[in-house]
Amino acid sequence: MIQTMNLMERITIDPEICHGKPTIRGLRYPVETILELLSSGMTTEEILEDYEDLEREDILAALLQ
Repeated sequence: MIQTMNLMERITIDPEICHGKPTIRGLRYPVETILELLSSGMTTEEILEDYEDLEREDILAALLQ
């Protein structure tokens, strides 16, 4: 439970970033985009290679949304 809470802290909502959509750690990566990448068949490793400022835990947090 505590780990889930820590992961959820990685999801932020700021009206000034991406029109208030949930993003990863205040970066301009909407959770929706991460989920779309995963659903298109990209692996976590491929996403992490393409988006170097993301961390594995960010992707896990997006999946919890």
